[in-house]
Formats: sequence, C-alpha cells, structure tokens
Amino acid sequence: MESFQMAKDSAPLSLSQSFILPEEKRPQLSKVSNLASIPIIDLSVDHINKDGASHEVLLDKITEACEEYGFFHIINHGVPQDLCKRMLTAISDLFKLPPQERSKLFSTDHTKEARIMNYYLKFQNQDKVTMWSENFSHPWDPNGDFATLLPENPPQYREVFVEYAKEINNLMEIIFGLISQSLGLEKNCLQSKLGEKPILKAQANFYPPCPDPELTLGLAVHTDLSALTVLMQSEEVSGLQVIKDGSWVDVKPVPDAFVINLGDQLQVLSNGRYKSVHHRAVTNKMLPRISLAMFYGPNKNTWIGPIEELVDEEHSPIYRRFKYSDFIEEFNRQEGTRRRVKEAFELQQHDQNA
Repeated sequence: MESFQMAKDSAPLSLSQSFILPEEKRPQLSKVSNLASIPIIDLSVDHINKDGASHEVLLDKITEACEEYGFFHIINHGVPQDLCKRMLTAISDLFKLPPQERSKLFSTDHTKEARIMNYYLKFQNQDKVTMWSENFSHPWDPNGDFATLLPENPPQYREVFVEYAKEINNLMEIIFGLISQSLGLEKNCLQSKLGEKPILKAQANFYPPCPDPELTLGLAVHTDLSALTVLMQSEEVSGLQVIKDGSWVDVKPVPDAFVINLGDQLQVLSNGRYKSVHHRAVTNKMLPRISLAMFYGPNKNTWIGPIEELVDEEHSPIYRRFKYSDFIEEFNRQEGTRRRVKEAFELQQHDQNA
C-alpha cells in the first residue's frame, strides 16, 4: 500500500520495480484489437414484454453472447442514470480521501469483510508484482444490512450504495431469468441451483494514471469465481479487455450501460456451453479510471455441477459436482497465479477426450 501510494501521489517518471511485470507477462497493448467489442443487448420493457417473437430474438442474442464472448453490454436496463452517476462519484470521492484516511481501510486480512487491498502476482525467482490499482471490497445485499460495514467517510457512500444494491439485485433477477430461458430452462432455474443465502460481494476499483502502461496491469488476467458480475465503468476511459479467439479485445465503455460477465459457476452449471472468459484491466497515462463490480455467487455449502437437463448422451458432464467451499479453497490456493480453478474440477474422462 505505501509503495503504491508514494508512486501514485508523486506521479513518478518511471515505475518502481514492485509494479513491473516480467517481459513475457506484459500487456503488449499494441496488439489489442480495436475493431470489435462485446455485444450490446437492449433490455427495454418493450423488448422483453412485446410478442413472443421479440422475446425469442432477445434470448437468441443472449445465447450467442454467452457462448461466444461470456460478456455483453446491456442498455435500457432500468437502473436510474442519476443513481449510477452518484455511485461513481461516491467511489471517486472514496479514493480521493487523504492517504492517512484511506489507510485505515487497508488490510491484507482475507477475513475482514470490508477492506481496501492491492492485488498482486507471484513469479519464480522474483518478488511479487503489485497491480496498478486500489480495490475496495465489501459485502452487499438488497436489504441494506451491510451498511454498517461501510466507511462513514465519504458521507454519501453508505446511502448511495444501499440504494444502488436494491436496483442491482432487481436487475440480476432479470438477467438470471433471461440466461436460464436462453438455455431452455425454467426462468428461476439458475438462481434456484445457486441456492439460498448467496454470497454477494462488491468491488470498487481505482486505476490512477500510470507512467508506463506497457510495464504493468491494473488487474491481472482472471476469470470471476462467482456466477454473475454486473460491472459499471466510468465512461471517460476504457481499461477492461477480454479474450476473444485468442486475442485481447478492448471493451470500450457504452453510455448508460452495464457490462454483464459470466462467472465460473455459470460455466459449470451450463456444462461448459456458456463461457467464463479470461479478462484483465489495463492502465493509461492520462486519466484515472474507476469501476464497480457486483458479484453474485452461491453460499459455501451449495453443491454445484452441470444442470441435469443440459446433460444427455451427446453432452456428457464436463465437471464433477463440488461444494462451493471446495472451489473457494482451490481459488485461494492459486492466489498470485493466473488462476485456472474450474479446470481443477473437470472430469478425467473429459480431459482424456479433449
């Protein structure tokens, strides 16, 4: 935290060694495709509630996005634009707090429910490399029961986040329903399989301007271990990138849109039909960037595996059933690496046939 803070506040002309990735792990920004991006899907009420034909078109678009990208933008999602702007402002104000104030929230303790942290990568024969970002992680729920865990400063953060969490919860129900139907399942199937008392986490990300974006990353390459992510990103600058057909694709911000990201549990539940895709965040020299990810995952005692209706003679199960606590344990075991957690739960038969 201290070395990052010094680097951030003093605007160094060059990066300190603790942020520099080995040459083969650097982002190679010149090779990122600017020609394509993830699909944009319209969720307006007319789109969903019109005749059945329109609904089928919507489901077909979601199917294609989930199979081909694992990511898509949604527009006309119903979350008030003013609320989204107030939420981004509150996050910006949080990361603008004086270093001594922000440091009170910083912790490396995984058991602390609300904390600012830095991600890092570990490499052989080298100290860990810290990512060029600060990340504020805390729980959320639609009832506001988490509010006392949030900082009192900036004063509006608690109030705005409670309001925002209710809206995102409603949106997630819609998204889960549409993804379930796009798989040919009942509307409530996915949330039912994910079980009661889901793990709901939020992560606000701050990426300050970086002296040399070619040498480091804001967030390392990863997939999300949960089931579904709703991401809001500031519109002024892009930073999110996803893998498509072996190449990195820039996810440019779309005005008043959310990014929907499928997590590992949805790939397992769909028996590999829908993809949880590797993605990363890169930095830039000129502008700070903020984003807010809202995660929805099963509780630790929930059993996860391919949904029975999606397994048949032509589609044998790819993954073994597991308790989500085992998945989290494997996730933590791979800390500091380019995690490949769901691969650890693949059935041997699939490995041999791959």
